[in-house]
Amino acid sequence: QVELVESGGGSVQAGGTLTLSCVVSKWTYNYNYLAWFRQVAGKEREGVACFPTAGGLPLVHESVKGRFAISRDNAKSTLYLQMNNLKPEDTAMYFCAAGRVSGWVLGAANYASWGQGTQVTVSS
Repeated sequence: QVELVESGGGSVQAGGTLTLSCVVSKWTYNYNYLAWFRQVAGKEREGVACFPTAGGLPLVHESVKGRFAISRDNAKSTLYLQMNNLKPEDTAMYFCAAGRVSGWVLGAANYASWGQGTQVTVSS
């Protein structure tokens, strides 16, 4: 069973920057996508960005394109989410996920393994 541990969340002012990290155990174990999601209490979990593990280009959701970037360091078994020019509407719990995805790559239902989440709060 893959394990994912996020870190790097915190409180920043609008316009600030945060980088989230997700250490992934069993880096190549039985999944083909790694992704970042976010969730506000009472709302559905929203896909932010994802990375195919077998190679290929990452995908960043249109709502954060140009501000967020996803990357990975295979040697460190770590997935990153660089978040620039943060806005108050980016405030959410951010989760790292791994899945064997055959449908929509930013659909939360397609991911079976999740981290515990890290809170990001952006003040205006």
